Amino acid sequence: MNYESWLKRAAFVAPLALLAMDPALAQDAAPEAPAVADPAAIAFTFNTLSFLMTGFLVMWMAAGFAMLEAGLVRSKNVSMQCLKNIALYSVAGLMFWVIGYNLMYMDVNGGYFGVPIPKAIPDPASETSGDYAVASDWFFQMVFCATAASIVSGTLAERIKLWPFLIFTVILTGVIYPITGSWQWGAGWLSEMGFSDFAGSTLVHSVGGWCALSGAILLGARRGKYGADGSVHPMPGSSIPLATLGTFILWLGWFGFNGGSQLALDGFENASAISRIFVNTNLAAAAGVVVAMILTQVIYKKVDVTMALNGALAGLVSITAEPLAPSVPVALLVGGIGGIIVVLVVPLLDKLKIDDVVGAIPVHLVAGIWGTLIVPLSNADTSYVTQLIGIVSVGIFCLVVSSIVWLILKFTVGMRVGEEEEALGLDAVEVGVEAYPEFGVGSQRV
Repeated sequence: MNYESWLKRAAFVAPLALLAMDPALAQDAAPEAPAVADPAAIAFTFNTLSFLMTGFLVMWMAAGFAMLEAGLVRSKNVSMQCLKNIALYSVAGLMFWVIGYNLMYMDVNGGYFGVPIPKAIPDPASETSGDYAVASDWFFQMVFCATAASIVSGTLAERIKLWPFLIFTVILTGVIYPITGSWQWGAGWLSEMGFSDFAGSTLVHSVGGWCALSGAILLGARRGKYGADGSVHPMPGSSIPLATLGTFILWLGWFGFNGGSQLALDGFENASAISRIFVNTNLAAAAGVVVAMILTQVIYKKVDVTMALNGALAGLVSITAEPLAPSVPVALLVGGIGGIIVVLVVPLLDKLKIDDVVGAIPVHLVAGIWGTLIVPLSNADTSYVTQLIGIVSVGIFCLVVSSIVWLILKFTVGMRVGEEEEALGLDAVEVGVEAYPEFGVGSQRV
């Protein structure tokens, strides 16, 4: 070892030797212990993160509805469905900020609705306490509101005018949905009674379903859908791949829909609860698909892919009222019966000459009723009587109010396009941009 190397090593070792000889020096040189993390800040962060992440999953369901509807309508109406879906999401966001959120949550106190004023979003620097960020909660609740409006869009496709539909969307997202939501989630009268709807089988899906049903009855069926002799004329959609993509997007978004409704991610129990919700949600959807496939094979001797897609959605809607409490076998039962509902109710609507283009009424309304009614099977804190009271109350309110709004629109601005416009397609007549222009002038495929 040369002299220069020896000096370098001595310069490194000497301080260590001094520290070893004098513990006091070692103590003085030790780094400060890290500050203990604030448990409240950790909980605030995780809960806010949960709202934001599950919220943007639910927002992604807007894309799912758009693709599902684009695939199940005829090619001459695809642009209209895309336009309606981005428009209704935007309207829902505005209305839920202007009056919807506080009408649903502010000072309900066992009553029937809150205060219809804009939601205040605080300065971030002022949020030094609480369970989660105020803005994250508003965002999460808003995307649920938009989901209810998406349900109506598909049912009334191919014959309703754009602007009357959007006017109805203003009322639905600003008034109807927030009021019914306040009865349960806003600590209103149904909550006081003991009604339970974990993530919205009734408060989101059936609300949209009832509004879609009243609109479909008053709007009437597409021209040529039903014959005078009661025959049903199929009107195949433009793209099964798009409809399948939409279904998978909705399935993915549903993990946010149900999982986020735990409303917390802090601690062992909440994290475990969300994980269980994911499992039950996934298995209920899978059961809906398989049951729908088997049933269509038995009844029609062929497997109907649209029934399989809607079977998944019906399974998801059915488990949404209580995705946490059920065991796996119960979740499979709940979702599987959702698949049965789709296969049986779709032809029933055709017999009644109620034209539901995408099958939203069986999926969201009827499966939503089933899922809400069966909650006491796994949740001992509820009762079948209370669940039935909630279902009927929400149904009557939505049917009455939505029918009044639809009738006003029908006899003022009009709900429906003319016969010639319907034949040409709403893309050419109302939107001015055809989704598939290469199919010919006006995309005149029936």
